[in-house]
Amino acid sequence: MQEKTSAGIVEPRPGLFRWTARHPAWVADAEPESSEDWPPEVGCVGYEARGALVLIDPLIPTDREDELWGELDERAARCFGRVAVLTTIEFHSRSREAVVERYGPTPGGITPPGVELVPIRWADERMVWIEEHGALVPGDRLLGDGNGGLRLCPQSWLRYLDAGMTLYELRIALAPLVELPVEMVLVSHGEPVLSDGREAIRRVLT
Repeated sequence: MQEKTSAGIVEPRPGLFRWTARHPAWVADAEPESSEDWPPEVGCVGYEARGALVLIDPLIPTDREDELWGELDERAARCFGRVAVLTTIEFHSRSREAVVERYGPTPGGITPPGVELVPIRWADERMVWIEEHGALVPGDRLLGDGNGGLRLCPQSWLRYLDAGMTLYELRIALAPLVELPVEMVLVSHGEPVLSDGREAIRRVLT
Protein backbone atom coordinates (compact mmCIF):
# COMPACT_ATOMS: atom_id res chain seq x y z
CA MET A 1 0.00 0.00 0.00
CA GLN A 2 1.39 3.38 -0.97
CA GLU A 3 2.13 5.86 1.79
CA LYS A 4 0.44 9.24 2.03
CA THR A 5 2.24 12.41 2.97
CA SER A 6 0.89 14.70 5.71
CA ALA A 7 -1.05 16.52 2.98
CA GLY A 8 -2.64 13.27 1.79
CA ILE A 9 -0.58 13.00 -1.39
CA VAL A 10 0.13 9.55 -2.82
CA GLU A 11 2.88 9.18 -5.44
CA PRO A 12 2.46 6.06 -7.60
CA ARG A 13 5.61 7.06 -9.50
CA PRO A 14 8.22 9.74 -8.90
CA GLY A 15 6.86 13.05 -10.15
CA LEU A 16 3.32 11.72 -10.62
CA PHE A 17 0.98 12.13 -7.67
CA ARG A 18 -2.64 12.10 -6.62
CA TRP A 19 -4.65 13.29 -3.67
CA THR A 20 -8.30 13.21 -2.68
CA ALA A 21 -10.44 15.86 -1.01
CA ARG A 22 -14.02 16.02 0.21
CA HIS A 23 -16.06 17.95 -2.31
CA PRO A 24 -18.16 20.74 -0.75
CA ALA A 25 -21.06 20.01 -3.11
CA TRP A 26 -21.33 16.35 -2.14
CA VAL A 27 -24.88 15.28 -1.29
CA ALA A 28 -25.48 12.60 1.31
CA ASP A 29 -28.12 9.95 0.56
CA ALA A 30 -28.30 10.88 -3.12
CA GLU A 31 -30.53 8.74 -5.28
CA PRO A 32 -28.44 5.87 -6.73
CA GLU A 33 -27.25 6.51 -10.29
CA SER A 34 -28.51 10.10 -10.14
CA SER A 35 -26.41 13.10 -11.18
CA GLU A 36 -25.61 13.67 -7.50
CA ASP A 37 -24.57 10.08 -6.79
CA TRP A 38 -20.80 10.10 -6.34
CA PRO A 39 -18.41 9.51 -3.42
CA PRO A 40 -17.65 12.48 -1.15
CA GLU A 41 -13.90 12.26 -1.84
CA VAL A 42 -12.80 13.27 -5.33
CA GLY A 43 -9.42 12.69 -6.92
CA CYS A 44 -6.93 15.31 -8.11
CA VAL A 45 -3.71 14.65 -10.06
CA GLY A 46 -0.35 16.37 -10.34
CA TYR A 47 2.61 15.78 -12.61
CA GLU A 48 6.07 17.31 -12.59
CA ALA A 49 6.51 17.72 -16.33
CA ARG A 50 9.39 19.25 -18.21
CA GLY A 51 8.81 22.98 -17.92
CA ALA A 52 5.84 23.09 -15.54
CA LEU A 53 4.01 21.46 -12.69
CA VAL A 54 0.72 20.17 -14.12
CA LEU A 55 -2.30 20.13 -11.80
CA ILE A 56 -5.43 18.41 -13.10
CA ASP A 57 -8.82 19.23 -11.54
CA PRO A 58 -7.22 20.40 -8.27
CA LEU A 59 -9.30 20.77 -5.12
CA ILE A 60 -7.62 22.26 -2.05
CA PRO A 61 -9.37 20.97 1.09
CA THR A 62 -9.69 23.39 4.00
CA ASP A 63 -8.81 20.73 6.59
CA ARG A 64 -5.23 20.39 5.31
CA GLU A 65 -4.87 23.50 3.19
CA ASP A 66 -1.51 24.64 4.60
CA GLU A 67 0.11 21.23 4.23
CA LEU A 68 -1.09 20.76 0.67
CA TRP A 69 -0.13 24.24 -0.48
CA GLY A 70 3.30 23.65 1.08
CA GLU A 71 3.84 20.44 -0.88
CA LEU A 72 2.59 21.99 -4.11
CA ASP A 73 4.87 24.99 -3.58
CA GLU A 74 7.86 22.64 -3.27
CA ARG A 75 6.94 20.77 -6.41
CA ALA A 76 6.28 24.00 -8.31
CA ALA A 77 9.71 25.27 -7.28
CA ARG A 78 11.30 22.16 -8.82
CA CYS A 79 9.49 23.13 -12.05
CA PHE A 80 10.90 26.69 -11.97
CA GLY A 81 7.70 28.08 -10.46
CA ARG A 82 5.61 27.39 -13.56
CA VAL A 83 2.25 25.70 -13.04
CA ALA A 84 -0.23 24.55 -15.68
CA VAL A 85 -3.80 24.00 -14.45
CA LEU A 86 -5.94 21.69 -16.58
CA THR A 87 -9.67 21.02 -16.23
CA THR A 88 -11.16 17.86 -17.68
CA ILE A 89 -14.82 18.90 -17.58
CA GLU A 90 -16.68 22.09 -16.71
CA PHE A 91 -17.96 20.71 -13.39
CA HIS A 92 -14.39 20.27 -12.14
CA SER A 93 -13.39 23.92 -11.81
CA ARG A 94 -12.97 23.22 -8.07
CA SER A 95 -9.98 25.25 -6.76
CA ARG A 96 -8.76 26.29 -10.19
CA GLU A 97 -9.08 30.01 -9.51
CA ALA A 98 -7.19 29.74 -6.22
CA VAL A 99 -4.37 27.81 -7.90
CA VAL A 100 -4.12 30.33 -10.76
CA GLU A 101 -4.12 33.19 -8.26
CA ARG A 102 -1.26 31.58 -6.35
CA TYR A 103 0.96 30.55 -9.26
CA GLY A 104 -0.23 32.59 -12.23
CA PRO A 105 -1.90 31.46 -15.47
CA THR A 106 -0.67 28.49 -17.49
CA PRO A 107 2.59 29.52 -19.19
CA GLY A 108 1.86 30.28 -22.82
CA GLY A 109 -1.63 28.89 -22.40
CA ILE A 110 -0.57 25.43 -23.63
CA THR A 111 0.24 22.07 -22.08
CA PRO A 112 3.91 21.23 -21.48
CA PRO A 113 5.74 18.53 -23.47
CA GLY A 114 4.58 15.00 -22.71
CA VAL A 115 1.07 16.09 -21.70
CA GLU A 116 -1.78 15.82 -24.21
CA LEU A 117 -5.45 16.74 -24.04
CA VAL A 118 -7.69 13.97 -25.40
CA PRO A 119 -11.13 15.33 -26.36
CA ILE A 120 -13.96 12.84 -26.01
CA ARG A 121 -16.19 13.55 -28.96
CA TRP A 122 -19.72 14.73 -28.12
CA ALA A 123 -19.11 14.03 -24.39
CA ASP A 124 -17.99 17.52 -23.26
CA GLU A 125 -14.78 16.21 -21.74
CA ARG A 126 -11.05 16.44 -22.33
CA MET A 127 -9.08 13.68 -20.66
CA VAL A 128 -5.40 14.23 -19.96
CA TRP A 129 -2.75 11.82 -21.26
CA ILE A 130 0.63 11.77 -19.48
CA GLU A 131 2.86 9.88 -21.86
CA GLU A 132 5.87 9.32 -19.58
CA HIS A 133 3.85 7.31 -17.10
CA GLY A 134 1.18 5.89 -19.41
CA ALA A 135 -1.35 7.66 -17.22
CA LEU A 136 -4.80 8.70 -18.38
CA VAL A 137 -6.75 11.20 -16.26
CA PRO A 138 -10.49 11.23 -17.02
CA GLY A 139 -13.07 13.60 -15.61
CA ASP A 140 -16.58 12.17 -15.32
CA ARG A 141 -16.88 9.65 -18.15
CA LEU A 142 -14.79 6.85 -16.61
CA LEU A 143 -15.16 6.05 -12.92
CA GLY A 144 -13.70 3.54 -10.51
CA ASP A 145 -16.05 0.57 -10.18
CA GLY A 146 -15.26 -0.32 -6.56
CA ASN A 147 -13.69 -3.64 -7.61
CA GLY A 148 -10.34 -2.48 -8.93
CA GLY A 149 -11.63 -1.68 -12.41
CA LEU A 150 -13.58 0.95 -14.29
CA ARG A 151 -17.18 1.70 -15.19
CA LEU A 152 -18.96 4.25 -17.33
CA CYS A 153 -20.66 7.20 -15.68
CA PRO A 154 -24.40 6.83 -15.04
CA GLN A 155 -26.76 7.72 -17.86
CA SER A 156 -28.06 10.61 -15.74
CA TRP A 157 -24.64 12.30 -15.95
CA LEU A 158 -25.11 12.71 -19.71
CA ARG A 159 -28.55 14.32 -19.71
CA TYR A 160 -27.26 17.90 -19.64
CA LEU A 161 -25.51 17.51 -23.01
CA ASP A 162 -27.29 19.56 -25.68
CA ALA A 163 -27.32 16.72 -28.18
CA GLY A 164 -27.97 14.07 -25.57
CA MET A 165 -25.94 10.88 -25.36
CA THR A 166 -26.61 7.25 -24.55
CA LEU A 167 -24.16 4.94 -22.82
CA TYR A 168 -23.84 3.05 -26.10
CA GLU A 169 -22.80 6.27 -27.82
CA LEU A 170 -20.40 7.02 -24.97
CA ARG A 171 -18.70 3.68 -25.52
CA ILE A 172 -18.21 4.59 -29.18
CA ALA A 173 -16.77 7.98 -28.21
CA LEU A 174 -14.35 6.35 -25.77
CA ALA A 175 -13.23 3.60 -28.17
CA PRO A 176 -10.09 5.46 -29.40
CA LEU A 177 -8.67 5.28 -25.86
CA VAL A 178 -7.75 1.62 -26.35
CA GLU A 179 -5.16 2.74 -28.89
CA LEU A 180 -3.19 4.45 -26.13
CA PRO A 181 -0.63 2.39 -24.14
CA VAL A 182 -2.47 3.13 -20.90
CA GLU A 183 -0.94 1.72 -17.73
CA MET A 184 -2.82 3.79 -15.13
CA VAL A 185 -6.24 5.43 -15.09
CA LEU A 186 -6.31 8.10 -12.39
CA VAL A 187 -10.03 8.65 -11.99
CA SER A 188 -11.69 11.55 -10.23
CA HIS A 189 -14.48 9.43 -8.74
CA GLY A 190 -13.56 6.13 -7.09
CA GLU A 191 -10.27 4.28 -6.79
CA PRO A 192 -7.62 4.63 -9.52
CA VAL A 193 -6.44 1.76 -11.69
CA LEU A 194 -2.65 1.54 -11.26
CA SER A 195 -1.83 -1.30 -13.66
CA ASP A 196 -3.21 -2.82 -16.88
CA GLY A 197 -5.15 0.37 -17.56
CA ARG A 198 -5.72 -0.33 -21.24
CA GLU A 199 -7.26 -3.71 -20.44
CA ALA A 200 -9.50 -2.06 -17.83
CA ILE A 201 -10.69 0.39 -20.48
CA ARG A 202 -11.20 -2.41 -23.00
CA ARG A 203 -13.36 -4.34 -20.52
CA VAL A 204 -15.61 -1.37 -19.78
CA LEU A 205 -16.17 -0.75 -23.49
CA THR A 206 -17.27 -4.29 -24.35
